[in-house]
Amino acid sequence: MTERQPPTDLPGDGPAERVDIRVGAYGIITDAEERVLLAHWQEGVKGGWTLPGGGLEPGEHPEVAVVREVLEETGFDVEIIELLGVDSAVIPAARRVSDRAAARAAGAAAPRSLQALRIVYRCRIVGGALRNEVGGSTDEAGWFTPAEVAGLHRVALVTTGLRFAGIHVPQTHDPTLL
Repeated sequence: MTERQPPTDLPGDGPAERVDIRVGAYGIITDAEERVLLAHWQEGVKGGWTLPGGGLEPGEHPEVAVVREVLEETGFDVEIIELLGVDSAVIPAARRVSDRAAARAAGAAAPRSLQALRIVYRCRIVGGALRNEVGGSTDEAGWFTPAEVAGLHRVALVTTGLRFAGIHVPQTHDPTLL
């Protein structure tokens, strides 16, 4: 009897390939008009709309991270309502943005693939006011209806997170990027 192998998102040689791992926590936040709060991620020449949130600091709990990241990127204080889901995506080394330039500048080997483990929470605003982040990984925050989200250039996590939350985004075309 052959042993069943777990599924993998890794390109190339599968599990034998070394990858970097990044754990992030993200929030699905809606308002009374059923709009969704998104942040515009900008890194080098790449960018797109994403869920507010981001990477955990060493030793940081994901629930603390999502509250911190939402405040940094949108200006809103939030509380967590519930865990919606966990998503995993692998970004091949050739598609990584910031690490490629840093590796070349340091004379290091090319970056490895990245496995992004994304923890998605439903959150509620408890204070603060909408503002754009300055000097961070995002440059704008805003509210969008699901119909507006459908036309945005966005990361795949937006579609995944909204699906976790039971929010339907009309299919017009696929403007997503990873």
